[in-house]
Amino acid sequence: MLVIKLGGSLAESGTLLQCLDKIESRYQNTATVIVPGGGSFAEQVRVAQKHWQFDDKTAHHMAILAMQQMALLFKGLNGRLVIAHKVADIQNFGQRIIIWSPDIVELDNADIKASWDITSDSLAAWLAHKLTAKELVLIKSVAIDTALSLSELAELTIVDNAFCLFTQHAPFKINIFNAHTF
Repeated sequence: MLVIKLGGSLAESGTLLQCLDKIESRYQNTATVIVPGGGSFAEQVRVAQKHWQFDDKTAHHMAILAMQQMALLFKGLNGRLVIAHKVADIQNFGQRIIIWSPDIVELDNADIKASWDITSDSLAAWLAHKLTAKELVLIKSVAIDTALSLSELAELTIVDNAFCLFTQHAPFKINIFNAHTF
């Protein structure tokens, strides 16, 4: 099992379709789960929370909905991919490429803290643990210095603040790429 998180900013950088095509051609016979970032949809949640001052739990749920919107976008760009909402659903698809559209209730039941420190990066790591994935790949639109540690990448906001916690003692390999070098 391979989990690939596609950063939401790939849509703005113009590399999203290229990444989806590469995933499909490289991993068509591998059980692969694509985790969408929230992209501009999640940014609108940040703006709304700042303006309206609603609580982090509401913002967290809205950000998960942003990931769901991106999952629909991915499916709209490549109709051969399928969407799954729950971990058990993913496990039933076998050797296919699946887009994860996270279920809010399942994540709430997993006691994942509602915080902007936890984004789709950490949720991808959580999913990789749940699926006993062999590898977690994060594809970003920013340049990646492979010499940096995960904590240094978090300090530079390339991964979220909780990513190190979610990947601590990870039984899977972690790779982080820029979309152009993936």
